[in-house]
Amino acid sequence: MKRTVLVSIAALAVVVAACGSAATPSPEPTPTPAPVGNIVEVATEAGSFNTLLTAATAAGLVETLSGEGPYTVFAPTDEAFAALPEGTLDSLLADPEALKQILLYHVVAGEVKADQVVGLTEATSVEGSPIKISVADGVVTLNDSAKVVTTDVMASNGVIHVIDAVILPPSS
Repeated sequence: MKRTVLVSIAALAVVVAACGSAATPSPEPTPTPAPVGNIVEVATEAGSFNTLLTAATAAGLVETLSGEGPYTVFAPTDEAFAALPEGTLDSLLADPEALKQILLYHVVAGEVKADQVVGLTEATSVEGSPIKISVADGVVTLNDSAKVVTTDVMASNGVIHVIDAVILPPSS
């Protein structure tokens, strides 16, 4: 009798264990949250684009970059602007139209993520001129001067790729 009770308890334990594991659902993958802000809001929150945002305000582009998009912005950091020759930024801030053209040269229409950028040799900027793109040893470089240091910073109206230098459109 003792043996029958032990076998019954063991069988019951197997059934309970099987039912318990069947009743516990597998965790579902957590979806990546959608970007909560537009390009201007994401850049503001990042804290490393204060000069870019000041320039965009001076050039009257904040509303555009906050708009529907989508846009791809090759965004120079504050350090990239600081590396410009002395007086350059002040001169540009005093000439909103020239500043606007330079900033629009950093923008491409549409959402172009990093996996697409690496397959391009150039992209046409919103300013109208092409941006030369090269890839060597896994590093993306624009116009042989600015390196992409961070990719795919997503915003609700596009994507930001962080660059370490300001790029200039070709001279007319």
